Amino acid sequence: MSQEPGPPEDTTGLRERRLHPVTPLRRAWAPIAILLGWAVHDMDQAQRQLAQLTATTLAIGLGVLVPAAALYGFLTWWFTHFAVTDTELRIRTGLLFRRTAHIRLERLQAVDVTQPLLARFVGVAKLKLDVVGADKKDELAYLGEKEARDLRAELLARAAGFAPESAREVGEAPAQQVLRTPPRMLAVALLLTGTPWAMLLAAVAVPGFLWFATHNLWTVIAVGVPLFGGAFTNSAGRFIKEYDWTVGESPDGLRIDHGLLDRVHETVPPGRVQTVRIVEPLLWRRHGWVRVELHVAGSANSVLVPVAPREHAEDVVARVLPGVAVPKPADFTAAPRRARWCVPFWWRAYGVAVTETAFAARHGLLQRCLSVVPHAKVQSVRVTQGPWERFWRVADLHLDTGANKTVTARLRDAQEAAELLRGQADRSRTGRRDARPDRWMAGPRQKAPHGE
Repeated sequence: MSQEPGPPEDTTGLRERRLHPVTPLRRAWAPIAILLGWAVHDMDQAQRQLAQLTATTLAIGLGVLVPAAALYGFLTWWFTHFAVTDTELRIRTGLLFRRTAHIRLERLQAVDVTQPLLARFVGVAKLKLDVVGADKKDELAYLGEKEARDLRAELLARAAGFAPESAREVGEAPAQQVLRTPPRMLAVALLLTGTPWAMLLAAVAVPGFLWFATHNLWTVIAVGVPLFGGAFTNSAGRFIKEYDWTVGESPDGLRIDHGLLDRVHETVPPGRVQTVRIVEPLLWRRHGWVRVELHVAGSANSVLVPVAPREHAEDVVARVLPGVAVPKPADFTAAPRRARWCVPFWWRAYGVAVTETAFAARHGLLQRCLSVVPHAKVQSVRVTQGPWERFWRVADLHLDTGANKTVTARLRDAQEAAELLRGQADRSRTGRRDARPDRWMAGPRQKAPHGE
């Protein structure tokens, strides 16, 4: 009696697994996308070629292209395998040129599950892996929704230090909801943001001016479409992306779920956040709302809270930066009055606060921005001073972090900047010595029901 062949085994006897069977449909678009890209790149040539094709030639071309695309999709799926060993996740890909990715579990920063709109209908999901030192995320696309969640839970359990034989039984760590942004609040906040309105005004005014100046439709389209696209991305696009934003706390870190069409489940890894930035647009102040952004080393995560009351946002910041409190306005030292000759009007917005655990700098009059960096995350400190600043005895203090970001305290008194430089170097050494290790917390876990 013949048996259907199962997943392959590598030379070490490790059982490998394949992606979901719908994956070939996604990869079959690659040859077709190449043709479409050529057609868009040279539209005149494409139109001439299509005009010369007869119905028979077109039918034969489609008869060859569609099976070839289907075969390409099937073969790329067939030659893609993955397996979880005691120490790493191994991904083998490649049809002609083989590539094997060895992702060490202790280097994992985050394991995110994303579901584009069509994937949600089919019941599949994409697993994205953030690894320390990697320029881009490795991914497994696509897995069954249940399989993706189980694999994510297993990888996080392994990264937390659970034994391989028990990692699968541990399940996903329970999460407690900390904050949720109501869709109505998000919509009002976006309407009170100036950038979408400015881009929409530009999208209407600039193409109109170009039409009266050139009477060239293609010029108007070439300029107007990107402007309208930018206005959409900063308004309706943000609403779609940040819809139903929910932040939950678990032993794996803070979990972020969001998205109206494409549903995204992200994790903010513990100990990897380098800087937190609190943004307060002018029209949000009446409601007491703020936006929280973050910088994570080696990660693309940039938003922690799209909009929330300030006290709720600061509570989330305290969870993502344990032991770090956001300084109050009274804690800041303003720039000296003579700084007005370097930056008129805006000099009043600059300020610095130093606590036992963090360095904070603020700037901006119309849109207030407050950056907070823990002392342990500061990689280097430097002072810069231009000729005009030297004349007025002020200087800028720059703190570089591990996320390739810089927090700048502008227009400080020159002597104060020198003292901050020396003091911050000592505080950073002490902070790194006393900091907790950057790894997953092996807190209490339980088997969570699927679909929650």
